[in-house]
Amino acid sequence: MTTDITEPDPFDAIVDAPFDSALSERYLIYALSTITARSLPDLRDGLKPVHRRLLWAMRQLKLNPTDAFKKSARVVGDVIGKYHPHGDQSVYDAMVRLAQPFSLRYPLVEGQGNFGNIDGDNAAAYRYTEARLTKTAIQLMAGLDEGTVNFIPTYNGEEEEPEIFPGIFPNLLANGSSGIAVGMATSIPSHNVAEVIDAALLLIDNPTAEHAELMQLFHGPDFATGGVVVDSPAALSHAYETGRGAIRVRGRFSTGREPDGAWEASGIEKLPGGQWQLVISEIPYMLAKGKLIEQVAQLIADKKLPILEDIRDESDEAIRLVFVPKSRNVDPDLLKQSLFKLTDLETRFSLNLNVLDETRTPGVLSLKLLLQEWLKSQIDILMRRSQHRLDKIAARLELLEGYIIAFLNLDRIIEIIRSEDEPKVLMMAEFELNDRQAEAILNMRLRSLRRLEEMELRRELDTLRAEQDELNKLLDSPARQRTRIKRDLANLRKDYAEDTALGRRRTTIAEAAPTIEFSMDAMIEKAPVTVILSAKGWVRGASGHEPLDKDFKYKDGDGAAFALHAQTTDKLLIACDNGRFYTLGADKLPGARGFGEPVRTMLDIDTEAAIIAVMVYRPKAQLLLASNAGRGFVAEADELLAETRKGRGVMTTKPGVKLSVVREVPAEHDHIAVVGDNRKLVIFSLSEMPVMAKGQGVTLQRYRDGGLADAITLKLEDGLSWTMGGDTGRTRTEKDAVMWKVARGAAGRLPPTGFPRDGRF
Repeated sequence: MTTDITEPDPFDAIVDAPFDSALSERYLIYALSTITARSLPDLRDGLKPVHRRLLWAMRQLKLNPTDAFKKSARVVGDVIGKYHPHGDQSVYDAMVRLAQPFSLRYPLVEGQGNFGNIDGDNAAAYRYTEARLTKTAIQLMAGLDEGTVNFIPTYNGEEEEPEIFPGIFPNLLANGSSGIAVGMATSIPSHNVAEVIDAALLLIDNPTAEHAELMQLFHGPDFATGGVVVDSPAALSHAYETGRGAIRVRGRFSTGREPDGAWEASGIEKLPGGQWQLVISEIPYMLAKGKLIEQVAQLIADKKLPILEDIRDESDEAIRLVFVPKSRNVDPDLLKQSLFKLTDLETRFSLNLNVLDETRTPGVLSLKLLLQEWLKSQIDILMRRSQHRLDKIAARLELLEGYIIAFLNLDRIIEIIRSEDEPKVLMMAEFELNDRQAEAILNMRLRSLRRLEEMELRRELDTLRAEQDELNKLLDSPARQRTRIKRDLANLRKDYAEDTALGRRRTTIAEAAPTIEFSMDAMIEKAPVTVILSAKGWVRGASGHEPLDKDFKYKDGDGAAFALHAQTTDKLLIACDNGRFYTLGADKLPGARGFGEPVRTMLDIDTEAAIIAVMVYRPKAQLLLASNAGRGFVAEADELLAETRKGRGVMTTKPGVKLSVVREVPAEHDHIAVVGDNRKLVIFSLSEMPVMAKGQGVTLQRYRDGGLADAITLKLEDGLSWTMGGDTGRTRTEKDAVMWKVARGAAGRLPPTGFPRDGRF
């Protein structure tokens, strides 16, 4: 006999639904899971699920501070097997962070073995390390066996885990938290426990206290690695009032010998011969020391920090980074400011008080609201602990009352037990006992029938009734509840007081002095240099001021074009005939041992453009610009500096029109002389020239044929001068230049006798 078994059609399980709605619903489920069960901490205990499960598993393994260490592999195995079905490496990484004293302000795990270091090195594998809980973790988990929190099933339903930890240790603010969920993130720095408790006590005494009153007790972050928070009190207060902001953290310059509070002027270690060096003893939170050293070394190699000679790492258990200046004449404040600006020695820590409340709802809270909600949860935990204790007392009192009845009627009880087949029923009926009391009496040991035991029972009965009365008063009185929380917080504060090693504030809150405004040019060592630019655009810089008529060597087919004296601190202005100006630092010129380098590899100069002028930039100087079409204007040198390789367009040119004249205008000059290809000369007042940042300019001279040959500025009373031809190098001057003085834009007249035939001044 055969039975036909019809397989279900898989297509029957397909749901006909719009793809976008199905995708959005499933993504929303994933997003909510990430937010509530992975990335954001709970306001009440400040932990994410992975951290809570780690500590719970260690508690189950009895890894108390007084017990022996156990292998980290054992802990990780229990966590991923029973509570947290994720990757073992992610769980171990979370455990390592809980044990690192430079990551957590108050570590929750005590590690034995290599748990990484502040250099950025990773921890050893979990088979090599061991761990146990710290006293802080025990305080955070205190009360788990006292009915204070709900227990929920684990992912497979085989075990139970606490929903939160009930301890009064303020872990959320004490150790902080960071995480990125879907569409939101959290970033909470660590804080000083004593300050958190002081602020909480203020709110217990005065729930309407203003935010400013809290900030007088709660000063700001207290990072595990110390450092200095340099924001103003107003900026810090605003960040904590809104729950969002950015906190500037700097490393601490200190040799270990400065008085407290002298951090701004500290860190200078005197050496023989007037030399000195800077010493750093603390670096910003979450900055790997090795990364900082690499940053500084790269700056030195790239010559971006020329006032710094070297960096040395002399650290042992304590950080000691030594910065060696280029010379003893370097300004220490300039070196500090440049390090803050160019490296991660100054970082910004994002403040985002985004947490899950008791309903598992995420929200950004202010400091006051966060503390109020935490105190509310602690009062709820206190109520649950008290009610749990009352239930225990009631159960014990019930038994004690039964025991005392038995002692008062001991002979009759013994008689019933010896004579009756069902003594429990008769005892319950005769002495008005309940089933639990009767069962307890029947299970009593003979040793308990002595007279002393009765006295102990009555003493215990009185003690429990007194405790019961106190607990009932506590449950009925909000004032008593607040007093109890205050007492518990005050006791906790003793373990984290300012005079204890763990409680002493590590991070200094001190507003920084105004930043010294400086440019990178200020750090370039000043030295003379001769700039040489060849006709084919090869540039180099010879050390010292060489004679400009020296016979410099060029590549075959190349020759001289420009040579000028400058300092390494100068900037060079390079003008091209297409009207663009480029800026090149004299310190960046290649050496003069060879032929140099093509300037086009350093600047994005068009291949068709020709370089017509090279000069040293002088602040507030003015330049005369003129095109071959006879138009021009005066430009401020400050407006010609270019920030990028692409340069800056200054004179607008058309096809056939090119920038042909670029000359610096001396302050004493008051007129302009212009000569055309037609050998006509005009001289007009400099005041007729507009000062522009960009454009074609105005007409300088009118031509019927040809264009502009040259233009120059002069002082009219000194006359017009030009260089004579030949090798004599003599200069001729026409004192009476008034006859050529006309209005701007005139055609002009023939120049004085002896003026160069090429029309160049």
